[in-house]
Amino acid sequence: MTRRKARLGLAALLSLLAGAACAEDQPLKIGLVGSFSGGATEWGLEVDAAFAAYQKEHGDTVAGRKIEFIRRDTTGPNPDVTRRLVQELISNDKVELIAGLEFTPNALATAGLSTQAKMPVLIVNAATTEILTKAPYMVRFGFTTAQVVTPFAKWAAANGYHDVYAIYTDYGPGLEAGAAFKKAFTAAGGNIVGEVKPPLVSPDYSSYIQRVKDAKPQAIFIFAPAADHPPIFLKAYRDAGLADMGVKILATGDLTNEFELPTLGDPALGMITTFDYSEAHDSPMNHDFVKAIYESGGGRVRPNFTTVAAWDVINAIYKLVDAQHGKIDPDKTIALLKGMSFESPRGPIAIDDHRDIVQNVYFRKVEKVDGKLQNVEFQTVPMVDDHGEPTK
Repeated sequence: MTRRKARLGLAALLSLLAGAACAEDQPLKIGLVGSFSGGATEWGLEVDAAFAAYQKEHGDTVAGRKIEFIRRDTTGPNPDVTRRLVQELISNDKVELIAGLEFTPNALATAGLSTQAKMPVLIVNAATTEILTKAPYMVRFGFTTAQVVTPFAKWAAANGYHDVYAIYTDYGPGLEAGAAFKKAFTAAGGNIVGEVKPPLVSPDYSSYIQRVKDAKPQAIFIFAPAADHPPIFLKAYRDAGLADMGVKILATGDLTNEFELPTLGDPALGMITTFDYSEAHDSPMNHDFVKAIYESGGGRVRPNFTTVAAWDVINAIYKLVDAQHGKIDPDKTIALLKGMSFESPRGPIAIDDHRDIVQNVYFRKVEKVDGKLQNVEFQTVPMVDDHGEPTK
Protein backbone atom coordinates (compact mmCIF):
# COMPACT_ATOMS: atom_id res chain seq x y z
CA MET A 1 0.00 0.00 0.00
CA THR A 2 2.86 2.36 0.85
CA ARG A 3 4.60 1.62 -2.47
CA ARG A 4 1.29 2.15 -4.31
CA LYS A 5 0.82 5.55 -2.61
CA ALA A 6 4.38 6.49 -3.49
CA ARG A 7 3.79 5.57 -7.13
CA LEU A 8 0.58 7.60 -7.19
CA GLY A 9 2.34 10.57 -5.59
CA LEU A 10 5.19 10.37 -8.08
CA ALA A 11 2.72 10.15 -10.97
CA ALA A 12 0.87 13.21 -9.69
CA LEU A 13 4.13 15.14 -9.35
CA LEU A 14 5.26 14.19 -12.84
CA SER A 15 1.85 15.17 -14.20
CA LEU A 16 2.08 18.53 -12.45
CA LEU A 17 5.57 19.15 -13.77
CA ALA A 18 4.53 18.13 -17.28
CA GLY A 19 1.57 20.49 -17.10
CA ALA A 20 3.79 23.36 -15.98
CA ALA A 21 6.29 22.61 -18.75
CA CYS A 22 3.46 22.45 -21.25
CA ALA A 23 2.12 25.83 -20.05
CA GLU A 24 5.57 27.40 -20.42
CA ASP A 25 5.77 26.01 -23.97
CA GLN A 26 2.59 27.89 -24.89
CA PRO A 27 2.79 31.33 -26.49
CA LEU A 28 2.71 34.31 -24.16
CA LYS A 29 -0.51 36.04 -25.14
CA ILE A 30 -0.60 39.83 -25.09
CA GLY A 31 -3.69 41.85 -25.97
CA LEU A 32 -3.18 44.76 -28.35
CA VAL A 33 -6.12 47.18 -28.16
CA GLY A 34 -6.65 50.22 -30.36
CA SER A 35 -7.90 51.66 -33.65
CA PHE A 36 -7.20 49.35 -36.57
CA SER A 37 -10.11 50.76 -38.58
CA GLY A 38 -12.29 53.87 -38.51
CA GLY A 39 -11.19 57.49 -38.32
CA ALA A 40 -7.88 56.75 -36.56
CA THR A 41 -6.78 53.80 -38.68
CA GLU A 42 -3.28 55.24 -39.01
CA TRP A 43 -2.76 54.45 -35.31
CA GLY A 44 -3.02 50.74 -36.04
CA LEU A 45 -0.72 51.01 -39.05
CA GLU A 46 1.87 52.83 -36.94
CA VAL A 47 1.78 50.37 -34.04
CA ASP A 48 1.92 47.38 -36.39
CA ALA A 49 4.93 48.90 -38.16
CA ALA A 50 6.76 49.52 -34.88
CA PHE A 51 6.10 46.03 -33.53
CA ALA A 52 7.09 44.42 -36.83
CA ALA A 53 10.32 46.43 -36.99
CA TYR A 54 11.21 45.54 -33.42
CA GLN A 55 10.54 41.83 -33.88
CA LYS A 56 12.49 41.76 -37.13
CA GLU A 57 15.51 42.93 -35.12
CA HIS A 58 14.91 41.00 -31.88
CA GLY A 59 12.87 37.98 -32.93
CA ASP A 60 9.49 36.87 -31.61
CA THR A 61 10.65 34.68 -28.71
CA VAL A 62 11.82 35.79 -25.27
CA ALA A 63 13.10 33.48 -22.52
CA GLY A 64 11.75 30.51 -24.44
CA ARG A 65 8.24 31.96 -24.86
CA LYS A 66 6.90 32.96 -28.26
CA ILE A 67 5.20 36.37 -28.04
CA GLU A 68 1.69 36.33 -29.54
CA PHE A 69 -0.20 39.62 -29.95
CA ILE A 70 -4.00 39.35 -30.08
CA ARG A 71 -5.31 42.47 -31.84
CA ARG A 72 -8.65 43.97 -30.92
CA ASP A 73 -10.11 46.92 -32.85
CA THR A 74 -11.84 49.74 -30.94
CA THR A 75 -12.46 51.65 -34.25
CA GLY A 76 -11.88 54.94 -32.42
CA PRO A 77 -12.91 56.60 -29.13
CA ASN A 78 -15.44 53.95 -28.06
CA PRO A 79 -15.26 53.23 -24.31
CA ASP A 80 -18.13 50.70 -24.30
CA VAL A 81 -16.55 48.72 -27.15
CA THR A 82 -13.15 48.92 -25.49
CA ARG A 83 -14.51 47.65 -22.18
CA ARG A 84 -16.08 44.64 -23.88
CA LEU A 85 -12.94 43.84 -25.88
CA VAL A 86 -10.68 44.07 -22.83
CA GLN A 87 -13.04 41.87 -20.80
CA GLU A 88 -12.93 39.26 -23.56
CA LEU A 89 -9.14 39.38 -23.71
CA ILE A 90 -8.93 38.80 -19.97
CA SER A 91 -11.70 36.20 -19.57
CA ASN A 92 -11.68 34.31 -22.87
CA ASP A 93 -8.25 34.77 -24.41
CA LYS A 94 -6.39 34.57 -21.09
CA VAL A 95 -3.87 37.24 -22.02
CA GLU A 96 -1.09 37.97 -19.51
CA LEU A 97 -0.63 41.64 -20.42
CA ILE A 98 -2.40 44.31 -22.48
CA ALA A 99 -0.83 47.08 -24.58
CA GLY A 100 -2.16 49.87 -26.75
CA LEU A 101 -4.90 52.44 -26.07
CA GLU A 102 -4.80 55.69 -28.00
CA PHE A 103 -7.77 57.63 -26.58
CA THR A 104 -8.33 58.70 -22.97
CA PRO A 105 -11.98 57.50 -22.86
CA ASN A 106 -10.83 54.04 -23.93
CA ALA A 107 -8.05 53.98 -21.33
CA LEU A 108 -10.45 55.04 -18.58
CA ALA A 109 -12.84 52.28 -19.67
CA THR A 110 -9.98 49.79 -19.27
CA ALA A 111 -8.80 51.01 -15.85
CA GLY A 112 -11.39 49.24 -13.69
CA LEU A 113 -10.96 45.92 -15.48
CA SER A 114 -7.19 46.19 -15.20
CA THR A 115 -7.43 46.81 -11.45
CA GLN A 116 -9.97 44.05 -10.82
CA ALA A 117 -8.01 41.43 -12.79
CA LYS A 118 -4.56 42.70 -11.76
CA MET A 119 -3.84 42.97 -15.46
CA PRO A 120 -0.75 45.02 -16.43
CA VAL A 121 -1.60 47.54 -19.16
CA LEU A 122 1.09 49.45 -21.07
CA ILE A 123 -0.41 52.61 -22.58
CA VAL A 124 0.90 53.71 -25.97
CA ASN A 125 -0.81 57.08 -26.36
CA ALA A 126 -3.72 58.02 -24.05
CA ALA A 127 -2.46 61.29 -22.59
CA THR A 128 -4.61 62.43 -19.66
CA THR A 129 -2.73 62.42 -16.35
CA GLU A 130 -5.69 61.18 -14.28
CA ILE A 131 -5.83 57.81 -16.07
CA LEU A 132 -3.23 56.33 -13.75
CA THR A 133 -4.57 57.70 -10.46
CA LYS A 134 -6.91 54.78 -9.73
CA ALA A 135 -5.34 52.19 -11.99
CA PRO A 136 -2.35 50.63 -10.18
CA TYR A 137 -1.63 48.15 -12.97
CA MET A 138 -1.48 50.71 -15.79
CA VAL A 139 1.76 52.33 -16.99
CA ARG A 140 2.19 55.11 -19.56
CA PHE A 141 4.81 55.08 -22.34
CA GLY A 142 3.45 57.94 -24.45
CA PHE A 143 3.19 61.39 -22.89
CA THR A 144 0.78 63.61 -20.98
CA THR A 145 -0.54 66.83 -22.45
CA ALA A 146 0.59 68.78 -19.37
CA GLN A 147 4.08 67.38 -19.92
CA VAL A 148 4.45 69.01 -23.33
CA VAL A 149 2.21 72.07 -22.77
CA THR A 150 3.60 73.54 -19.53
CA PRO A 151 7.13 74.15 -20.88
CA PHE A 152 5.56 75.65 -24.02
CA ALA A 153 3.45 78.14 -22.06
CA LYS A 154 6.51 79.35 -20.14
CA TRP A 155 8.49 79.66 -23.37
CA ALA A 156 5.70 81.62 -25.09
CA ALA A 157 5.51 84.19 -22.29
CA ALA A 158 9.29 84.55 -22.25
CA ASN A 159 9.43 85.05 -26.02
CA GLY A 160 7.11 88.00 -26.42
CA TYR A 161 3.70 86.38 -26.70
CA HIS A 162 1.41 88.43 -24.43
CA ASP A 163 -2.09 87.89 -25.86
CA VAL A 164 -3.04 84.34 -26.83
CA TYR A 165 -6.35 82.71 -27.76
CA ALA A 166 -6.71 79.12 -26.52
CA ILE A 167 -8.41 76.35 -28.52
CA TYR A 168 -8.51 72.90 -26.99
CA THR A 169 -10.61 69.83 -27.75
CA ASP A 170 -13.41 69.06 -25.30
CA TYR A 171 -12.19 65.76 -23.84
CA GLY A 172 -9.61 64.64 -21.28
CA PRO A 173 -6.27 65.52 -22.92
CA GLY A 174 -7.66 68.73 -24.42
CA LEU A 175 -9.09 69.95 -21.13
CA GLU A 176 -5.80 69.14 -19.42
CA ALA A 177 -3.86 70.94 -22.15
CA GLY A 178 -6.04 74.04 -21.85
CA ALA A 179 -5.77 74.14 -18.07
CA ALA A 180 -2.00 73.59 -18.12
CA PHE A 181 -1.37 76.27 -20.72
CA LYS A 182 -3.56 78.87 -19.02
CA LYS A 183 -2.04 78.22 -15.60
CA ALA A 184 1.59 78.42 -16.71
CA PHE A 185 1.06 81.23 -19.25
CA THR A 186 -0.81 83.58 -16.91
CA ALA A 187 1.60 82.82 -14.07
CA ALA A 188 4.39 84.02 -16.38
CA GLY A 189 2.52 87.26 -17.17
CA GLY A 190 0.61 86.23 -20.29
CA ASN A 191 -3.01 87.07 -21.10
CA ILE A 192 -5.62 84.61 -22.41
CA VAL A 193 -7.91 86.77 -24.57
CA GLY A 194 -10.46 84.01 -25.17
CA GLU A 195 -10.95 80.27 -25.35
CA VAL A 196 -13.14 77.67 -27.08
CA LYS A 197 -13.53 73.90 -26.78
CA PRO A 198 -14.39 72.16 -30.07
CA PRO A 199 -15.86 68.64 -29.81
CA LEU A 200 -13.75 65.52 -30.27
CA VAL A 201 -15.88 64.16 -33.11
CA SER A 202 -16.63 66.00 -36.38
CA PRO A 203 -15.32 69.47 -35.49
CA ASP A 204 -16.12 72.51 -37.64
CA TYR A 205 -13.45 75.07 -36.83
CA SER A 206 -14.78 77.93 -38.95
CA SER A 207 -17.03 79.43 -36.27
CA TYR A 208 -14.31 79.12 -33.63
CA ILE A 209 -11.77 80.78 -35.89
CA GLN A 210 -14.10 83.73 -36.39
CA ARG A 211 -14.09 84.29 -32.63
CA VAL A 212 -10.30 84.23 -32.71
CA LYS A 213 -10.27 86.78 -35.52
CA ASP A 214 -12.56 89.09 -33.55
CA ALA A 215 -10.29 88.88 -30.48
CA LYS A 216 -7.16 89.86 -32.49
CA PRO A 217 -4.57 87.86 -30.50
CA GLN A 218 -0.86 87.59 -31.24
CA ALA A 219 -1.14 83.83 -31.38
CA ILE A 220 -3.39 80.81 -31.05
CA PHE A 221 -2.52 78.04 -28.66
CA ILE A 222 -4.21 74.88 -29.90
CA PHE A 223 -4.45 71.33 -28.71
CA ALA A 224 -6.22 69.08 -31.20
CA PRO A 225 -5.74 65.33 -31.60
CA ALA A 226 -3.91 63.99 -34.62
CA ALA A 227 -5.85 62.53 -37.57
CA ASP A 228 -8.77 64.58 -38.92
CA HIS A 229 -8.47 67.71 -36.74
CA PRO A 230 -5.23 69.31 -38.05
CA PRO A 231 -6.19 69.78 -41.73
CA ILE A 232 -9.68 71.04 -40.80
CA PHE A 233 -8.24 73.58 -38.37
CA LEU A 234 -5.54 74.81 -40.76
CA LYS A 235 -8.02 75.24 -43.60
CA ALA A 236 -10.26 77.39 -41.39
CA TYR A 237 -7.19 79.35 -40.21
CA ARG A 238 -6.11 80.06 -43.79
CA ASP A 239 -9.61 80.83 -45.06
CA ALA A 240 -10.08 83.42 -42.30
CA GLY A 241 -6.86 85.20 -43.29
CA LEU A 242 -5.25 84.80 -39.87
CA ALA A 243 -1.88 84.01 -41.40
CA ASP A 244 -1.97 87.31 -43.31
CA MET A 245 -2.87 89.07 -40.06
CA GLY A 246 0.29 87.67 -38.46
CA VAL A 247 -1.51 85.48 -35.93
CA LYS A 248 0.95 82.69 -35.07
CA ILE A 249 0.10 79.11 -34.19
CA LEU A 250 1.51 77.53 -31.04
CA ALA A 251 0.50 73.88 -30.80
CA THR A 252 1.29 70.51 -29.33
CA GLY A 253 2.97 68.16 -31.76
CA ASP A 254 -0.28 66.35 -32.54
CA LEU A 255 -1.07 69.17 -34.97
CA THR A 256 2.04 68.59 -37.08
CA ASN A 257 2.13 64.82 -36.69
CA GLU A 258 4.47 63.45 -39.36
CA PHE A 259 1.62 61.38 -40.76
CA GLU A 260 -0.29 64.62 -41.46
CA LEU A 261 2.53 66.82 -42.78
CA PRO A 262 2.11 65.86 -46.46
CA THR A 263 -1.60 66.74 -46.22
CA LEU A 264 -0.94 70.01 -44.41
CA GLY A 265 1.63 71.04 -47.02
CA ASP A 266 3.58 74.30 -47.14
CA PRO A 267 1.01 76.27 -45.07
CA ALA A 268 2.42 74.37 -42.07
CA LEU A 269 5.89 75.87 -42.59
CA GLY A 270 7.06 77.86 -39.59
CA MET A 271 4.61 76.33 -37.12
CA ILE A 272 6.15 75.92 -33.67
CA THR A 273 5.18 72.92 -31.56
CA THR A 274 6.35 71.02 -28.52
CA PHE A 275 6.40 67.24 -28.32
CA ASP A 276 8.30 64.20 -27.11
CA TYR A 277 9.56 63.08 -30.54
CA SER A 278 10.38 64.15 -34.06
CA GLU A 279 11.34 62.04 -37.05
CA ALA A 280 14.17 64.54 -37.50
CA HIS A 281 15.61 63.83 -34.03
CA ASP A 282 19.36 63.60 -34.53
CA SER A 283 20.73 60.46 -32.89
CA PRO A 284 22.23 57.24 -34.26
CA MET A 285 19.46 55.19 -32.63
CA ASN A 286 16.77 57.31 -34.23
CA HIS A 287 18.41 57.15 -37.65
CA ASP A 288 18.24 53.34 -37.45
CA PHE A 289 14.69 53.49 -36.10
CA VAL A 290 13.49 55.74 -38.93
CA LYS A 291 14.95 53.40 -41.53
CA ALA A 292 13.35 50.37 -39.85
CA ILE A 293 9.89 51.99 -39.69
CA TYR A 294 9.95 52.96 -43.36
CA GLU A 295 10.87 49.38 -44.25
CA SER A 296 8.30 47.68 -42.01
CA GLY A 297 5.54 50.17 -42.84
CA GLY A 298 5.73 49.49 -46.55
CA GLY A 299 5.74 53.19 -47.39
CA ARG A 300 2.40 53.79 -45.62
CA VAL A 301 3.88 54.91 -42.28
CA ARG A 302 6.17 57.74 -41.20
CA PRO A 303 7.97 57.56 -37.85
CA ASN A 304 6.07 59.66 -35.33
CA PHE A 305 5.05 59.87 -31.68
CA THR A 306 2.92 56.71 -31.93
CA THR A 307 5.56 54.56 -33.59
CA VAL A 308 8.21 55.52 -31.05
CA ALA A 309 5.90 54.92 -28.08
CA ALA A 310 4.90 51.53 -29.53
CA TRP A 311 8.58 50.65 -30.05
CA ASP A 312 9.30 51.50 -26.41
CA VAL A 313 6.28 49.48 -25.23
CA ILE A 314 7.40 46.30 -27.00
CA ASN A 315 10.97 46.89 -25.82
CA ALA A 316 9.67 47.11 -22.24
CA ILE A 317 7.60 43.94 -22.75
CA TYR A 318 10.67 42.01 -23.87
CA LYS A 319 12.64 43.28 -20.87
CA LEU A 320 9.83 42.26 -18.50
CA VAL A 321 9.46 38.75 -19.95
CA ASP A 322 13.20 38.20 -19.92
CA ALA A 323 13.55 39.41 -16.32
CA GLN A 324 10.78 37.02 -15.22
CA HIS A 325 12.16 34.05 -17.19
CA GLY A 326 9.24 33.78 -19.58
CA LYS A 327 6.44 34.65 -17.20
CA ILE A 328 4.38 37.73 -16.34
CA ASP A 329 3.56 38.12 -12.66
CA PRO A 330 1.34 41.23 -12.28
CA ASP A 331 2.87 42.66 -9.11
CA LYS A 332 6.45 41.88 -10.08
CA THR A 333 5.81 43.38 -13.52
CA ILE A 334 4.69 46.70 -12.02
CA ALA A 335 7.61 46.66 -9.59
CA LEU A 336 10.02 46.13 -12.49
CA LEU A 337 8.43 48.93 -14.50
CA LYS A 338 8.80 51.48 -11.71
CA GLY A 339 12.26 52.89 -12.21
CA MET A 340 12.76 51.22 -15.60
CA SER A 341 14.86 53.42 -17.87
CA PHE A 342 16.48 53.00 -21.24
CA GLU A 343 17.59 54.90 -24.32
CA SER A 344 14.83 55.32 -26.87
CA PRO A 345 14.86 56.67 -30.42
CA ARG A 346 13.29 59.80 -28.88
CA GLY A 347 16.06 60.11 -26.27
CA PRO A 348 16.33 58.89 -22.66
CA ILE A 349 13.10 57.79 -21.00
CA ALA A 350 12.23 56.53 -17.52
CA ILE A 351 9.14 55.32 -15.67
CA ASP A 352 8.70 56.99 -12.29
CA ASP A 353 7.18 55.64 -9.06
CA HIS A 354 3.76 56.90 -10.19
CA ARG A 355 4.05 54.69 -13.32
CA ASP A 356 4.27 57.71 -15.60
CA ILE A 357 6.89 58.55 -18.17
CA VAL A 358 9.72 61.03 -17.68
CA GLN A 359 11.33 62.24 -20.92
CA ASN A 360 12.72 65.13 -22.93
CA VAL A 361 10.34 67.74 -24.34
CA TYR A 362 11.44 69.22 -27.66
CA PHE A 363 10.59 72.57 -29.23
CA ARG A 364 10.22 72.04 -32.98
CA LYS A 365 9.64 74.21 -36.05
CA VAL A 366 8.21 72.93 -39.33
CA GLU A 367 10.87 73.32 -42.00
CA LYS A 368 11.54 71.79 -45.39
CA VAL A 369 14.51 69.42 -45.26
CA ASP A 370 15.64 67.89 -48.56
CA GLY A 371 12.26 68.76 -50.02
CA LYS A 372 10.34 67.12 -47.16
CA LEU A 373 8.44 68.82 -44.32
CA GLN A 374 9.96 67.98 -40.94
CA ASN A 375 9.58 69.04 -37.31
CA VAL A 376 13.09 70.34 -36.72
CA GLU A 377 14.09 70.51 -33.06
CA PHE A 378 15.62 73.78 -31.85
CA GLN A 379 15.44 73.53 -28.04
CA THR A 380 15.23 70.75 -25.45
CA VAL A 381 13.88 70.65 -21.90
CA PRO A 382 15.49 67.51 -20.44
CA MET A 383 13.64 64.85 -18.47
CA VAL A 384 10.27 66.43 -17.79
CA ASP A 385 7.68 64.74 -15.52
CA ASP A 386 4.00 64.19 -16.26
CA HIS A 387 3.09 67.65 -14.88
CA GLY A 388 5.55 69.41 -17.17
CA GLU A 389 8.26 70.11 -14.61
CA PRO A 390 11.94 69.23 -15.22
CA THR A 391 13.26 66.53 -12.92
CA LYS A 392 16.89 67.52 -13.40
